[in-house]
Amino acid sequence: MAAPTFRAGRRWFLSARRAAPPSPRLLVSRTRRQRHDHQPDARPTPGSPVATGLLATQYQRGLFQEVFPPQPAEEQLIELLQPGRPPVTAYCGFDPTADSLHVGHLLAVLGLLHFQRAGHNVIALVGGATAQLGDPSGRTKAREPLTAEQVRERARGLREGLQRLFQNHRELFWAEEEGKRLGSAHVLDNAGWLENESVIGFLVGVGGHLRMGTLLSRQSCKARLSSPEGMGLAEFLYPALQAYDFLHLYRHYGCLIQLGGADQMGNIMSGYDLVSKVTDKDVFGITVPLITTTTGDKLGKSGGNAVWLNRNRTSPFELYQFFVRQPDATVERYLKLFTFLSGLEIDHIMKVHAKESEKRGPQKRLAAEVTKLVHGRNGLESAKRCTKAFYHNNVDALESMSDEELQELFREASYIEMLLEPGTTVLDLCRKANAIADGPKGYRDITVGAVSINHITETNPDAVLILGQHILSNGLSLLRIGKRNYYIIKWLQLSHEV
Repeated sequence: MAAPTFRAGRRWFLSARRAAPPSPRLLVSRTRRQRHDHQPDARPTPGSPVATGLLATQYQRGLFQEVFPPQPAEEQLIELLQPGRPPVTAYCGFDPTADSLHVGHLLAVLGLLHFQRAGHNVIALVGGATAQLGDPSGRTKAREPLTAEQVRERARGLREGLQRLFQNHRELFWAEEEGKRLGSAHVLDNAGWLENESVIGFLVGVGGHLRMGTLLSRQSCKARLSSPEGMGLAEFLYPALQAYDFLHLYRHYGCLIQLGGADQMGNIMSGYDLVSKVTDKDVFGITVPLITTTTGDKLGKSGGNAVWLNRNRTSPFELYQFFVRQPDATVERYLKLFTFLSGLEIDHIMKVHAKESEKRGPQKRLAAEVTKLVHGRNGLESAKRCTKAFYHNNVDALESMSDEELQELFREASYIEMLLEPGTTVLDLCRKANAIADGPKGYRDITVGAVSINHITETNPDAVLILGQHILSNGLSLLRIGKRNYYIIKWLQLSHEV
């Protein structure tokens, strides 16, 4: 299905001051109807002021998916985000259920970065308190409980990852131009205020403004209540605590907008309910798409298919290859979602690809842009070196790699430190590494070509190892037995002669 045009979607932004927020059912049905009502001639003209704003631009690219409430005043949200307007503040929350963000989080982070690029201020909120309850959204059973120490360690990992993304964006993707400013970015932890809140104080100050019927009507709640396991009180109160985050950020930072994944609409609605009732002010929510596998499964920790943004979990090479492997059917959409490339540049990339698809130009550009954002320029260079070494049997690339890069590239490989003695042969190396069988079988494996060193097949078991050929200038050798068994050899006490 073709991407919807923005003009028809503007029906989301009609006036709705102080009217009661629509039910989730009404929002879904109205949104579906709008998507089917789009007309080909409804695309905004290039000169239209609506078409130049942050909201319209990212809606057209597919990054901003839905807005809540579905009928805010046109002069409010659209006008708030027009170029030249005073900056607003937007936030997005990330619960530390692991010590690293993953690709599934990246679109929410990119949403914040686009707000920054438009001159607005952003907050990345780590849920150091709410993670102890567990978000029930999209889950069939309760999460495994985390200890306070686990949450603290994971929250620290998320804060570092978020700060690294903001820093890489500022240093590598932002160019100062006259009349443009990069908005501020803060990384906060809701443990800073929720852990100091008493139960009675919370229930008195917040509980009276959130209606049970509304909370019970959320799809995540209804699905869990009807399941055999049911739902605990802690999970049930999760939306209330997240709503309180929005209220706190509104009061202390003037935050007007919450971003979240498409599965977070229920929590966004709870935040809207609370802030609007307590303050009588308009706030908004914007969702970004969920990243799914080719089979439609959500990409993330719960599905066991996460591609992590921490190099200790997923190396820059593995992240790079994840995007290089994207099929033609998704790569143009991903260029719009995951990069800051202009629409004209993406169009050019795809036109070139149509003539020389075997070069996989869009996939390589996508992989490069994302890897540079996540791991910086050095991480991208590392990913490219690893690609040459792994897929192109490039000895020069192998020789330029560090111990860390080799271990990242060959994660299943044994890492062995070995003393190099004069006269060491190919057979000696294989046996000291316990890479071949003892006796005649191991000897025969070498002679039939089952052993390679630094991508070169060795068939002479008695060949003496040579510096520069078997032993690279970085003091390493990559030994492979068969097709899949790798051994990284770190040579000790190297001299210029073997």
